[in-house]
Amino acid sequence: MTRTSTVDVVISGAGAAGLTLAIELARRGVSLRVLDKNDGPFRGSRGKGIQPRTQEIFEDLGILDRVAVAGGVYPPQREYRADGSYAESAIVEHASPTPAEPWCQPLLVPQFLTEKIMRERLAELGHGVEYGCELVGVEQDEDGVTARIAGAAGEGIVRARHLVGADGGRSFVRGALGIGFPGKTLGVRAIVADVRLTGLERDAWHRFGDGSMERQLALCPLAGTDLFQIQAPVPLEGDVDLSAAGLAAMVAERSGRADIGVQSVSWASAYTMNARLADRYREGRVFLVGDAAHIHPPTGGQGLNTSVQDAYNLGWKLAAVIAGAPAALLDSYEEERRPVAAEMLGLSTKLLDAMKRGELRRGREVRQLDIGYPESSLAMACPERAAGLAAGDRAPDAPIRRATGHATRVFELFRGTHWTLLGYDVERDCVAPRRGLRIHTFGVRGDVVDDGGHFRDAYGLRSGEWVLVRPDGYVGAIVATDGIEALENYFRIGGVGF
Repeated sequence: MTRTSTVDVVISGAGAAGLTLAIELARRGVSLRVLDKNDGPFRGSRGKGIQPRTQEIFEDLGILDRVAVAGGVYPPQREYRADGSYAESAIVEHASPTPAEPWCQPLLVPQFLTEKIMRERLAELGHGVEYGCELVGVEQDEDGVTARIAGAAGEGIVRARHLVGADGGRSFVRGALGIGFPGKTLGVRAIVADVRLTGLERDAWHRFGDGSMERQLALCPLAGTDLFQIQAPVPLEGDVDLSAAGLAAMVAERSGRADIGVQSVSWASAYTMNARLADRYREGRVFLVGDAAHIHPPTGGQGLNTSVQDAYNLGWKLAAVIAGAPAALLDSYEEERRPVAAEMLGLSTKLLDAMKRGELRRGREVRQLDIGYPESSLAMACPERAAGLAAGDRAPDAPIRRATGHATRVFELFRGTHWTLLGYDVERDCVAPRRGLRIHTFGVRGDVVDDGGHFRDAYGLRSGEWVLVRPDGYVGAIVATDGIEALENYFRIGGVGF
């Protein structure tokens, strides 16, 4: 007998994208099921870089401290010459925290540890992942989606209002929807493996044979573990021996050293690099996030981060529409995120070309702090602004003080599932309170104080102006008090109050 259940959202795939989406929905009270066809959690380190913008998201989700403790900072790269000597340099271009950008350096955290922390957070919100549960059919109509699933207990049917494919580059959901996945194979095949080894110190990212695709080898200590990650290009054709003995032979050949021993392999994969982007991110009530929507070379540490940000963008919108906001709000997901993925594919491919030449240094371009949605239908300025912070930009942080005298940050005002409206030298009563909106004002009788001028510097508001910040930390609207009525229409379109 086929079992049937009903939820608001079914998520297929429990990687970083699926888990982020599940946390976003769960903290908003949305009923959900997270399905994963694998027997258990992913065991590899593949996506190990947590970029500053993702750190801001993780702070909002309540997991940044745990992620930071689980991993560490990027070590310097140690590039060995043929004679055994070496030179050291920073992989990550140095940047210091600023009031507007408190997190400015990436963290190095193996993917399996990041996802473990995300599952713990999801459990705190009352949900878990159903492993060994495979999505095998998807049908939709005007009212919802029918998902057919198969697992150890047999087949079942889940009826949902929406379904999200977070099921990776070989996405079943994308295939079931008939969505094209054009792109190209980049002519590079590589291995990545998590191993226990001897003979190398853990204070550097060891690199051999840079500039030669036949001899390149990188061994990175994985913070928070006793493992190293091996990365190396391999021939496009033929089998690759991923056993401890096979990897030990590769390390010895490419490093020219007999003192590095591979003791065991906890996870390994050989893969061909591609750059592909789904033709569309949505088909009716079904959506794609993460690698199901875009795949690219791992250079620059963009993949996991882009996937997390896809889900962070979609989550609040899905929850708002389920609560009664206009369904058109969901159109903004693809509108905003697909151009970001297209740009990220270009960046990752450019960095791959640099890696082939032995260049690994990374700067601001990979930190994702400059990503924004200025062309979005959810970006409104009234009147238009000629310079400074604009609608669609990432909303900056700033140290401020509460009226009680306690120090806080603008990001603390944002934390949670609500919209935030900040007024600068305004009358608070200009905007009526509503569900899901928190209002704070600077100035006479304001509840927050800009003692150091950091908010003024970051936001550039003039007296009488308001800035509306979305639940995902982007500026939705900037309006003057004499144009405050424009906010009412924005509230309806953006789902504020639902």
